[in-house]
Amino acid sequence: MKVDNSSITKKIGRPPGTLIHVGKYNNEKTKISTIDYNNDNLEIVNHQTIEDCFNYKNTSSVTWINISGLNDAESLKKLGAHYDLHPLLLEDVLNTNHRPKKETFDEYIFLTLKMIGISPDGYSIITEQVSFVLGNNWLISFQEREGDLFDDLRLRLKENKGIIRKQKSDYLLYSLVDTIVDNYYLVLEHFSDKILELEENVINHPDQNTLHNIQKLKKLLINYRKSVIPLREALLSLQKEDSKLIHSKTKRYISDVYEHVIYIIDGIETQRDMLSTIMDLYLSGISNNMNQVMKVLTIISTIFIPLTFIAGVYGMNFQFMPELSIKWAYPLVWTVMVGITVGMIIYFKKKKWL
Repeated sequence: MKVDNSSITKKIGRPPGTLIHVGKYNNEKTKISTIDYNNDNLEIVNHQTIEDCFNYKNTSSVTWINISGLNDAESLKKLGAHYDLHPLLLEDVLNTNHRPKKETFDEYIFLTLKMIGISPDGYSIITEQVSFVLGNNWLISFQEREGDLFDDLRLRLKENKGIIRKQKSDYLLYSLVDTIVDNYYLVLEHFSDKILELEENVINHPDQNTLHNIQKLKKLLINYRKSVIPLREALLSLQKEDSKLIHSKTKRYISDVYEHVIYIIDGIETQRDMLSTIMDLYLSGISNNMNQVMKVLTIISTIFIPLTFIAGVYGMNFQFMPELSIKWAYPLVWTVMVGITVGMIIYFKKKKWL
């Protein structure tokens, strides 16, 4: 899918904070759901309008409002007014080309990152921007489309597994980010499998299709790297955040996610080096194949040089050539030519040129 360039054009010259959706998923209907919970109770509600979730702002329980589909800018504007969200923050939510980043405001923290998956053909990545606004006992998540990686997390909330329902909204934010980062491992493993497959193809039968696949994978790794590396800075900033919204216990968990991101970045760099090595191996293989072809052609030419000379001598149209009158001249010439050929082949084999 391509970004809607017409949306980008509409933003040119507009004042800061103008809410225009810029992204790939322009046909997604906006859907709003709320999960409100504490250690004893949990409520899951799907809302018809954005106003339906406003009552959850000042509850003593933890509230997770999830919005999928970013085409209804007017509803997001109403949400921003109710939760006192900065217009530039909402603009960043709707502009899905942003690099991952974290910003701190007076009463909330904003974090945006990429949710990444692999296409069915295995040679393209599917990215979706996910944004979070963390407040006191509430968290709002913005997704480009319906469907995400959080079903297991919702199940944990519903069944009250683990400590998630005993914690505040900052731990919910950590859990969501951790789920997204854990999926990065699957993408990394997919790339590793593709690289091993390419390496085997390069060694056994390199062809033009192999070269194209190497180039595709290189571009994918570049895009993947661009989505992951800025997240390292955002998580480090979140880990060091001096705010009442992020508790010290949660910072330890965020530190763990930060280490996972470092590991993934190291893996990406290793895979880029491996692809460069495979490219060198491919070029070396092609060069060796060409050398083998030239070697065979050279040997054939070398064998035929004396045969051509003999054929050329006895193909001259002189009237007096004594050998032509000899009865055994023709088979004798063939014997000499075959003997020269066999002798040259034996010599080439002794020299290990064949």
